[in-house]
Amino acid sequence: MLNFIVSRLSRALLTIFLVLTFAFFILRMSGDPAMLIMSPDAPPEALIAFRQGWGLDAPLWKQYLGFFKNLLQGNFGQSMRDSSPAMDLVIERIPATLALALPAFALKLLIGIPAGIFAALHRNSLADRLVMSLSVAGYTVPSFVLGLVLVLIFAVRLDWLPSGGHDSWKHAVLPIITLSLGGAAVLARFTRSAMLEIMGQPYIRTASAKGLPWRAVVRAHALPNASIPIVTVAGFMVGSLIAGAVVVESVFSWPGVGRLLVSAVANRDLAVVQCILLLVAATMVCSNLIVDALYGLIDPRLGSADAPKSGH
Repeated sequence: MLNFIVSRLSRALLTIFLVLTFAFFILRMSGDPAMLIMSPDAPPEALIAFRQGWGLDAPLWKQYLGFFKNLLQGNFGQSMRDSSPAMDLVIERIPATLALALPAFALKLLIGIPAGIFAALHRNSLADRLVMSLSVAGYTVPSFVLGLVLVLIFAVRLDWLPSGGHDSWKHAVLPIITLSLGGAAVLARFTRSAMLEIMGQPYIRTASAKGLPWRAVVRAHALPNASIPIVTVAGFMVGSLIAGAVVVESVFSWPGVGRLLVSAVANRDLAVVQCILLLVAATMVCSNLIVDALYGLIDPRLGSADAPKSGH
């Protein structure tokens, strides 16, 4: 078990390291922050002073080592826009993002899993084809297109809900729906596939042949065995809660982490972008660790397969 924990933690730290390394080099090779943050007509001396002040004139490898040295000391850098601590700017936006992401995730589960089970239990029926057609549509339509369509219908034509902002709960309705529908479609398709695969197994037919009611067979045998791929997809969605809100927050002018990321990338605010990517990577890693733990609870054989074998 100790080897299992060490292996997972090592993989998690390596993932975060690679994400931060990739982000560091891509951001610094994609443009000069001085040219974007300073005035376009700023004199060359001001641009040179800006680069020197932020250490951008140092060789890239020195900037890289300095970045990780500061990171290990708990220094996440400062925003180039107003010199505020970058992590503070990110943390103050997290509640707004979670106000959308958590209800959206709950809706994904409440819509996607029952829809997938229903479609599997009515395989090849009209209801099955309808559910899968809606799932394909929900999966393939980009979130910004879906958001604009919802704004056109419910904000412009019907005037039921506001088209943007964050002043009341009504402003959160359309963003939450936009965030949830795509994920619900994915969950429905995965749930249906997992259920159909399990329902074709011999032990399901054996349980039915023993006279068990079909609902009991589904509840006691099919659902628990089909839950592993469902948990995998749901875990990925938990990990992408923050990253998935980038487009939706921009469409609906929602003041969350996603909108901050768009602004920071556009302005080459390096420290803010790096903090957000660190947060996203840490969320993905933590969700994967939770999924690994749930595997062991759902099917103890999976946990024992990773556990160290005892010697003689």
